[in-house]
Amino acid sequence: MSAFLDALGRVPPLLANHVLLSAAALLLGIAISLPLGIWSARNATVARVSLGFASLVQTIPSLALLALFYPLLLSLSALVGGGIPALGFLPSLIALTLYALLPILRNAVAGLHGIDPAMIQAADAVGMTPAQKLRLVEAPLVAPVLIAGIRTAAVWTIGAATLSTTVGQPSLGDMIFAGLQTQNWALVLAGCVSAAALALAVDALIGAIEYGIRARRRWLWIASAVVLVLGTAAATAPLWPKGGADRTVVVGAKNFSEQYILARLIGDRLEQAGYTVEYRDGLGSAVVFGALSGGDIDVYVDYAGTIWANEMRRNDVPERPAMVAAIADWARREHHVGLVGSLGFENAYAFAMKGDATKSKRIASLDDLVKAAPGMTLGSDLEFLERPEWAAVKRAYPLRFAKTTPYSPTFMYRALESGNVDVISAFSSDGRIAADGLTVLTDPRRAIPGYDAILMVAPKRAGDAKFLAALKPMVGRIPVEAMRAANYRVDRDTDKETPEAAAKWLAAKVGLQE
Repeated sequence: MSAFLDALGRVPPLLANHVLLSAAALLLGIAISLPLGIWSARNATVARVSLGFASLVQTIPSLALLALFYPLLLSLSALVGGGIPALGFLPSLIALTLYALLPILRNAVAGLHGIDPAMIQAADAVGMTPAQKLRLVEAPLVAPVLIAGIRTAAVWTIGAATLSTTVGQPSLGDMIFAGLQTQNWALVLAGCVSAAALALAVDALIGAIEYGIRARRRWLWIASAVVLVLGTAAATAPLWPKGGADRTVVVGAKNFSEQYILARLIGDRLEQAGYTVEYRDGLGSAVVFGALSGGDIDVYVDYAGTIWANEMRRNDVPERPAMVAAIADWARREHHVGLVGSLGFENAYAFAMKGDATKSKRIASLDDLVKAAPGMTLGSDLEFLERPEWAAVKRAYPLRFAKTTPYSPTFMYRALESGNVDVISAFSSDGRIAADGLTVLTDPRRAIPGYDAILMVAPKRAGDAKFLAALKPMVGRIPVEAMRAANYRVDRDTDKETPEAAAKWLAAKVGLQE
């Protein structure tokens, strides 16, 4: 219960962002749907096009829709010379607005078509203009049906807003995604309960407005509307302007335990230096470097091999120091991004099997795995099979597995433990390798590049002496053994710790605690 109450303490700032995003998307959806609904009700061709488009949007998975706007906005920004954010609020707002269109639009059209023709004829008979007819006859009659559509759109929007975490927009989804990755179920429960409570409260208030209009109880719908507006204002209070905003920095993190721990370690040091710290957790590998170079985040930890293969499109494998030096030069020259240094450990992709299985099948290297692969199942993280590293491994080793199955990193290890898969694409700094007695297969042909953890800062921070002074003590200070132990504190099944607690333990372990 204590863990759940602690998790609830993280809700207010995330709830504020969640409410702001949901309210903005819903209002924009209403502003688009209302005139479009009226036009569609009067023109069959417009109705077919608009309802068809809104229905098509609903067929796209919401997570995919959010992700699609990243390359679109990035291209648009490059076309107009920059200035258009590809991550965060804008792509989330556009995606959620599109999702809100269908129920409002469809109910508006259905409501207008459902009006008794005799009412319209009576309005025409007394000489009403089209505007008077819409305002005095059609609007009051269609209002209950229309508000029912808005009610549905509000619940959909609040639910889908949790996915905005994946494109760098803070929301209650931050808690859900982080909790799932670290198996912190209190965090997941707190995020789900908060999102559900918000959706139920908004649904009840809009429902009261709908009932008040239908029952002609003016006081009811006005009071409900006032409570809805005041509630929205109160929920977004943590976002109201405060002094010292220029000292607020944003620390980014990808979607696994090590990233959450390192982000908190960085955040603690920046707070000690006098900065106010915000976090953008759960960013995908495909977007996080863009978020840094675009200034949406100020600092994060990436891995040399990821930048080398994904951003620089290189497939050669130089020595690790040469690779880091080349990345630093490329990042500064091409993106004005600063590379502070390597943290001291490597988190490389590695293929791991149960220790007893490697002995019984006499598999010690990827060369040995080639013969056994056709009878085995490979479990990977969600992105490995699409990454250039997997393509490089297949070029070096003719691996043909009977089946490949992607998992989130946490459940990938459980799949190996339960026997659902025979080999996984593990991470070399993961504490579960030693804890679960796994054997890491060697890579004699050096297909996988080095993955030194490297600390990178946004262009606007690359020349910030105070900011860099807070981070430079981390360079070369974290050995892989300490990082594995910190990861295991978060990932283990019993006596789990939060990333915040693991970050403080790690700071004390490597002498970074001040």
